[in-house]
Amino acid sequence: MIQVNELTFSYPKSKHNVFEGLSLQLKENRIYGLLGRNGMGKSTLLYLIAGLLRPQKGSVLVDGYTASSRYPEMLEELYIVPEEYDLPNMPLSKYAKIHEDFYPRFSEEVLEKCLTDFEMSLDVDFKQLSMGQKKKVYMSFALATGCHLLLMDEPTNGLDIPSKALFRKVIAGNIAEDSSLIISTHQVHDVEQLLDHIIILDNSQLLINASTEDITAKYTFGIRQSNEMDDEVLYAEPSLQGNNVIARRQEGDNETTINLELLFNAATTGKLK
Repeated sequence: MIQVNELTFSYPKSKHNVFEGLSLQLKENRIYGLLGRNGMGKSTLLYLIAGLLRPQKGSVLVDGYTASSRYPEMLEELYIVPEEYDLPNMPLSKYAKIHEDFYPRFSEEVLEKCLTDFEMSLDVDFKQLSMGQKKKVYMSFALATGCHLLLMDEPTNGLDIPSKALFRKVIAGNIAEDSSLIISTHQVHDVEQLLDHIIILDNSQLLINASTEDITAKYTFGIRQSNEMDDEVLYAEPSLQGNNVIARRQEGDNETTINLELLFNAATTGKLK
């Protein structure tokens, strides 16, 4: 679905390459978590996939199309929700009428369901909404397009705590069965229950690129007391309850839920490959 080949990219007047020789393949029908520290290229990669930026070397292909060429056949199956944006001062109904014809599988029913799940009405006017409310509307419209590929950059920024829980419900309940979603975020607790695949990016280095199934097959996550620490523990952080640990999964160990923040910290400090 997405093929990144020997990608090199830098911003104008910058002496630093964001990417140099990055290669990556993303498959269909998955929800990806794209994680990394600030400045590691998460947003840049999304914009390159969407064709909004052009690489200096290498290529980015989306369903066989060169992303930077922005062919209509590619764009009608791709929708990006950037972290920062401006929406026009108009009712949502007018906005939907203007844009829905660009997306062959657009569904007003899905749009209404997403807004209902977000506890909002279809009869809203952008100029009367807060930034958090605008983000809910924008994400609802993205899901309503039915695109094969959705890109969301820091989607939970600006949402209050109840809305973050609703975000997970809206995504899980309304994403099309044949769609893939890439979520770039540093707020890992907001998305960890949604993800099928985790990518932790450090510029051109992929610290982790694995399915959640592969991760839980290889590692266990839990809390251990000091007297329970052994050679199978790969990474640990102290907490009030004991030590939060990542350990090698042994035969007979039960599968555990991924602690995404712990996994991220272990990977970015070089303690987990």
